[in-house]
Amino acid sequence: MADAKNASPENFKGWLYKWTNYIKGYQRRWFVLSNGLLSYYRNQAEMAHTCRGTINLAGAYIDTEDSCNFVISSGAQTFHLKASSEVERQRWVTALELAKAKAIQMLEADSDEENDIPTEVDRNEFQSTLRILTSKLDDLNTCNDLIAKHGAALQRALGELEAIKDPSEASAKLKGINERTTLFRITSNAMINACADYLELAQTQGRKWQKSLQYERDQRLRLEETIETLAKQHNTLEKACKEVKKKSSKGTDTTTQDHSEDEDNEFFDAIDESAFTQTLLLPAIKTHRRNDSGASAASSEGTDRDQEYLSSDDEMMPEQREAVVLVNKGDGSTEDVAKPLQRRPKKQGRERRKTIPHRPNHSLNLWSIIKNCIGKELSKIPMPVNFNEPLSMLQRFAEESGFSDLLDNAAMCEDTSEEMAYVAAFSMTAYTATAVRTTKPFNPLLGETFELDRSDDLGWRSFVEQVSHHPPAAAIHVESKDWTLWSDITITSKFRGKYLQVFPQGITHIQFKKSGSHYTYRKVTSTVHNIIVGKLWVDTSGECEIYNHTTGEKCRMNFKPYSYFSGDTPRKVTGVILDKAGQARFILSGTWDKKMECARVQHISNDKSGKGKPVYQTGTPKLLWHQKPLPPGAELMYNLSELAITLNEPDEAVAPTDSRNRPDQRLMEEGSWDEANQEKLRLEEKQRAKRRKKEAEAATAAETGKTVDPYKPMWFERKMDPLTKTMVYIFNNKYWTAKDNQDWSDCPDIF
Repeated sequence: MADAKNASPENFKGWLYKWTNYIKGYQRRWFVLSNGLLSYYRNQAEMAHTCRGTINLAGAYIDTEDSCNFVISSGAQTFHLKASSEVERQRWVTALELAKAKAIQMLEADSDEENDIPTEVDRNEFQSTLRILTSKLDDLNTCNDLIAKHGAALQRALGELEAIKDPSEASAKLKGINERTTLFRITSNAMINACADYLELAQTQGRKWQKSLQYERDQRLRLEETIETLAKQHNTLEKACKEVKKKSSKGTDTTTQDHSEDEDNEFFDAIDESAFTQTLLLPAIKTHRRNDSGASAASSEGTDRDQEYLSSDDEMMPEQREAVVLVNKGDGSTEDVAKPLQRRPKKQGRERRKTIPHRPNHSLNLWSIIKNCIGKELSKIPMPVNFNEPLSMLQRFAEESGFSDLLDNAAMCEDTSEEMAYVAAFSMTAYTATAVRTTKPFNPLLGETFELDRSDDLGWRSFVEQVSHHPPAAAIHVESKDWTLWSDITITSKFRGKYLQVFPQGITHIQFKKSGSHYTYRKVTSTVHNIIVGKLWVDTSGECEIYNHTTGEKCRMNFKPYSYFSGDTPRKVTGVILDKAGQARFILSGTWDKKMECARVQHISNDKSGKGKPVYQTGTPKLLWHQKPLPPGAELMYNLSELAITLNEPDEAVAPTDSRNRPDQRLMEEGSWDEANQEKLRLEEKQRAKRRKKEAEAATAAETGKTVDPYKPMWFERKMDPLTKTMVYIFNNKYWTAKDNQDWSDCPDIF
């Protein structure tokens, strides 16, 4: 531990014991704290090529368990650590807290500096400044020519004065010399003033350009370091993969055991052959967790929303504990076999389109875009449509209602715990599309809307509106004859070079009319990997708690992050449904891209090994949901689902602000990407001009002591939610009336 004692808080390193699994317990690992990142290796020699894990302290939660143990947790992973002594533990905790505070300050500084980074508007200012400097330089050249001209004339006059011998002629020459001297002085003063103006402007702009150049240089260095690290890791993984294949072909499994040493291995005692086991990670939420509104009860409503926007739910990640589940296989009788998912028969709606134009194959210089994106928020990056799909974020939100048959089945349940299971499966399906779709939807404009009326066949209709621009937020309302769903979602994102993290903020409400159950839950974090090298893929991780405000029942779900060395099922989701008394009623298991099952808990006992793991004995699993295959040729149509293909289908009856009427999105769908990029820039500049005008009006009103009303959405109203005690956007039910009357006179001109 000598390294840790002598190191500074900014660069702390040393040996700690890390919990690996129940077989090997705590193992000695070499930890390095640098630049707000805590990384670990098996030994110091590995630092040159293989990092076993890293946690960004800016979004981490640090907790001390006892005199030597402490826990560091983030949305992606959790480190259970143990120091050799209490003093050593305190040194590490202090260093970690200081590094976390510094990392948060750096994040805030990055956000503050984003406005100083050259944007499209700044480039126009740059061109304008260059024109002004060129004009002033022309003035200097003109003054220089005049000074040379008047100076030469004055010199000739003085020469003529020296050559005069008659004093009577000298007085006449002196008058001419005075005139030429006055002209020379005027021209010189003009030259001095022009030089001062040019110097002041050049110095002012020089400081700005120097700052921009420094930023570009830092970004380039950071990108070079990222690429170098990625190249080393990629080379190491290739070698490891070849070794695994080589050894596995010989029938040995030693390599698998070595590579999974730091992961949670699944093991059980021998059990009866009539059942099989699985290990679930269930959250054990502490008393300091957030309340149902996701914020401190003592916070004001404005502070609540600001904190909700700036932070991730993963910052208060609950601890996890293992539980063994014994699932009865059954004897194959009819009563013992799980019934398949029963879906309501769908009505025959109008004919909708089955395909869209195929995606063109356009090349793109990725590096010219990436170097300006590191550390910035995704919504502030001017991305070309080459990265997009021909749908807006509002349409993505509406698409989540496509699995409404789960809510229809929930509405038919007599048992509210079983109803909760269907709601849990529905909450998980929001991430299903990201398994095959890594393209980016269009950022909505302020006031943009999208309606999806599927009452004729699916039995529901939804409406979404972009209600805020800074921060970007959308409100959604979905209504069916059996249930209602509403939410307002703020999506924040950060691009860090290697990966992109997306943090959905906001609470989703689902209320059933028959049972009266009112559910709330929050979404978890999604991470886009291989931004620079390799094929893009999306992972979802974190904890989700669904709460029934009517009965007091809860469902706690764990989205397990993918690990290269883990033998566990990728994209795994597990959960437990608890009644009001905290007793387990159902166990959930599945993957967020394929299926979800639930099994009723029949008996609860403790693990005989004495490790305190609860053992849940369940009945035969019941299939709640499974993913439908994509339509034929989906890979040529942005991997859109059958429902997603219909979202951008033209409809003359919708509002003029509807996403279907967005010209850049329409051009992209038709394959005219160059024209779509030009149209996208025009729309973004139009929105910026409106914002600048609004800001100017607010500044003028402030000078005169008047107030300017803030922006108000057309179809939603901001109200206090009595359940969560936060301000939310509630649908005012005026849209469908306006559509029936085709009265869009109050709609803003945004396209």
